[in-house]
Amino acid sequence: MTFDPLALVTAFGLIFLAELPDKTMFASLAMGTRMRPLYVWFGTSTAFILHVAIAVGAGSLISMLPNMAVKLVSAALFAFGAVVLLRGGGDDDHDEAGRTVTGFWPVYSTAFTAVFISEWGDLTQITTANLAATNGWLPTAIGSAAALMSVSALALVVGRFIAKKVPLKTIQRVGGVCMAGLAVWTLVEAFAG
Repeated sequence: MTFDPLALVTAFGLIFLAELPDKTMFASLAMGTRMRPLYVWFGTSTAFILHVAIAVGAGSLISMLPNMAVKLVSAALFAFGAVVLLRGGGDDDHDEAGRTVTGFWPVYSTAFTAVFISEWGDLTQITTANLAATNGWLPTAIGSAAALMSVSALALVVGRFIAKKVPLKTIQRVGGVCMAGLAVWTLVEAFAG
């Protein structure tokens, strides 16, 4: 097997551009304003790596998953996130402990679960499976995983910048509204497609 660097660059470019406007990027941004960004990134990155492995190893499996069930669970998780953000403390204290959900495992598992469930059958997973079939599995896996992890990191950096400039109460409300919007969007996807 030969390693094709062009396949890696192609996978990175396509997946990065496809993930930028995706709901997962916005979810990462919202989680990054409320939770420790590095912990969120570890959780989202683990979920993305697992999804890339699944897409590369068994691309045809995606088409067999019950799309309605996946979308409904994803919508419920986004709705739960909206409730958590909208019910948040709401004080404008800029103390680090007041702004973040602490503890590696709670943050990691929340980020992992949100991304892992919501990415099933996503455009980037399907694209990764298609690229692996035509361009080789290793460069596709590396390029796709790097792209997904990069978009998550970008969202978390932007989220952290926003958290330093905007009061916590405003961030929580906007984040909650965004998560509620993602829940509605996912429900529309479930019933429309």
